[in-house]
Amino acid sequence: MVTLYEGGAYLVNGTELIPDGTDALTAVENRTGVKTSKEEAAKGTMAYHILSSHNTSGNMENLQIKFDKLTSHDITFVGILQTARASGLEKFPVPYVLTNCHNSLCAVGGTINEDDHVFGLSCAKKYGGIYVPPHQAVIHQFAREVLAAGGAMILGSDSHTRYGALGTMAVGEGGPEIVKQLLEQTYDIPMPGVVAVHLTGKPEKGVGPQDIALAIIGAVFKNGYVNNKVMEFVGEGIDNLSVDYRIGVDVMTTETTCLSSIWRTDSAVKDFYDIHGRSDDYKELNPEKVAYYDGVVEVDLSTIKPMIAMPFHPSNTYTIEELNANLEDILRDVEKKALVSLDNNQIDFTLTDKIHDGRLYVEQGVIAGCAGGGFENLCDAADILRGKTIGTDEFSLSVYPASQPIFMELVKNGAIADLMQTGATVRTAFCGPCFGAGDVPSNKGLSIRHSTRNFPNREGSKVTNGQIASVALMDARSIAATAANKGYLMAATDVDVNFTKPKYYFDKTIYENRVFNGVGKADPSVEIKFGPNIVDWPKMHALTEDVLLKVVSMIHDPVTTTDELIPSGETSSYRSNPLGLAEFTLSRKDPAYVGKAKEVQKVEKARIAGTDIYEQDAKLREIYDTIREKFDVVPEKTEVGSVIFAVKPGDGSAREQAASCQRVLGGMANIAREYATKRYRSNLINWGMLPFVFDGELPFDKDDYIFVKDIKKAIETKNDSIKAYVVNQGMKEMEFHLGNLTDDEREIILKGCLINYNKKD
Repeated sequence: MVTLYEGGAYLVNGTELIPDGTDALTAVENRTGVKTSKEEAAKGTMAYHILSSHNTSGNMENLQIKFDKLTSHDITFVGILQTARASGLEKFPVPYVLTNCHNSLCAVGGTINEDDHVFGLSCAKKYGGIYVPPHQAVIHQFAREVLAAGGAMILGSDSHTRYGALGTMAVGEGGPEIVKQLLEQTYDIPMPGVVAVHLTGKPEKGVGPQDIALAIIGAVFKNGYVNNKVMEFVGEGIDNLSVDYRIGVDVMTTETTCLSSIWRTDSAVKDFYDIHGRSDDYKELNPEKVAYYDGVVEVDLSTIKPMIAMPFHPSNTYTIEELNANLEDILRDVEKKALVSLDNNQIDFTLTDKIHDGRLYVEQGVIAGCAGGGFENLCDAADILRGKTIGTDEFSLSVYPASQPIFMELVKNGAIADLMQTGATVRTAFCGPCFGAGDVPSNKGLSIRHSTRNFPNREGSKVTNGQIASVALMDARSIAATAANKGYLMAATDVDVNFTKPKYYFDKTIYENRVFNGVGKADPSVEIKFGPNIVDWPKMHALTEDVLLKVVSMIHDPVTTTDELIPSGETSSYRSNPLGLAEFTLSRKDPAYVGKAKEVQKVEKARIAGTDIYEQDAKLREIYDTIREKFDVVPEKTEVGSVIFAVKPGDGSAREQAASCQRVLGGMANIAREYATKRYRSNLINWGMLPFVFDGELPFDKDDYIFVKDIKKAIETKNDSIKAYVVNQGMKEMEFHLGNLTDDEREIILKGCLINYNKKD
């Protein structure tokens, strides 16, 4: 199905791969007549050309990227705009789209969701942006329909910012990176590796884009094969995929932990731009005659079977055929693995109870969002379900078209009526089912979804309240087949169906009649409208010479997601209130965290105020006495903060709040074996936190104090090796590393956060 090369390879003439080796360059020259080197051939990728055209550093080893366009949604744009305003924002320098697709149905706290929307519209008017009202489109579908352009780069404050199938390199990052672009600063990264995804063959009838995506994720996630690299899709297999199909594969590349993606473009992509009235935005993209890739993911599309990603990660993949043939064994294995993610012995998590008469029964199906809500997915699902019923038992099916233009075309061609006649319900464009704010199953329920993630609680259940439900990811076609089978798991390849493949017609008047477009028309006279929940960021302070850290949480899971650091779902409504949201930090992983962090923060507040710190923590006197046995230390000039340890934190969402919530509670650092994604590490840095990495046996535990001597000097002098001491363990010495930091990142940490870095004197 999917094969990974052990090393790099040369792609010649856009089709043939030559593995790197002693005679590789000779073989390249024999086939192409081109005499080259690995270094020169690496410049032949599509990714290299796009990155070089957006790089402002003059040095392709260390990039400083300026993006063409920006996009955010209503969970992220309030915090971004508040940060940018505090940093001196006057107008948006490039088109910036504010969509409202996350908090549009999540009614928590009264008016606060709609207050955020009104705030966003007033900012779009004042600073010259685009505002997409609730229910019009999910963020990524609007970007595909309106923003994407061949050879362009888009930065979005959502992890699934991926438009590579349309020839656009898109990156999902935390909010502070959007702020930098709004302030005409740059996105600074080392030149990423580029991995070819070489597609051959043609998918079997009934196999959908989610099946291809899950097969790839299952092959590359655990080994980090494409981590922080660009996935470049090439090969003749692309010709056998519609553009909607390519988009469905592309959006899921986020779950591989890659940095971005880009695809070869062709006449089918040109037709997409023509249909959307943007013919001039099409650009033909191909690798050069010789292109070198750091790795290759070889995918024979004809061998991919309908897939399912079992709880609790998109990489926990099986074929549906394999699962149905080995139900009890696989489900018991999934239950066992789940204990690591749930980390709560009070939760009775079972899946084997879903076996009814030898078949797997699920209670819910959902086809939604940027991955599932596309036109072709829903048309194919309607073809499978036409004339059938989902039944009157527990199983339910809900469908969310990704935009109003898609919804209207499905109404016109009859697909919506076909779906509704089965008993399925059809909703407006909304991302809620993907992050736990819509279609929450019953306790112990299992939901199959064509959406992007199936992390714990991603479906909306609350482990700390004794609840647990779970999501398995599947393609829309197999979800429809299961629905037609009244909730019993079934692959779409086992259904006799005629896919009608109706043509898509895009009606731009829907957006012209409703979307505010203020690009190039900033109006400084507009007054920003604030709701009572929209609160400024609290003041952050500059780093001191030495720091004292208290370990307030230890997370030993192999990977910690951003959902576990700060929950999604209904808590999303509080994301305009930094202190209000911070109350939920680690609430589903370590409920004691917030209280412990606040106790440490009391000490730091007393230090800043010049009052007695020992009144806040009686142990501190003994701690400082121990430190003084080795170093001169001045408690009044030593910042005190909390720190968490996690093995590999930051998988998943781009949400900056995973870091900022720690920071507003007095967090000063994370200690990790490694960081799951660049975006989470960037969020830590932009909020002035130290992204420590530690190898070896852990010499500290929860409630221990760690003293870091001369941390400010180490950052100023670019010293990666940081000595630290576990005070409670007799000043036991250990060594932290900070990894590669740009000069700007060092200055941000020194000043305390990005806001302080940009603040004008």
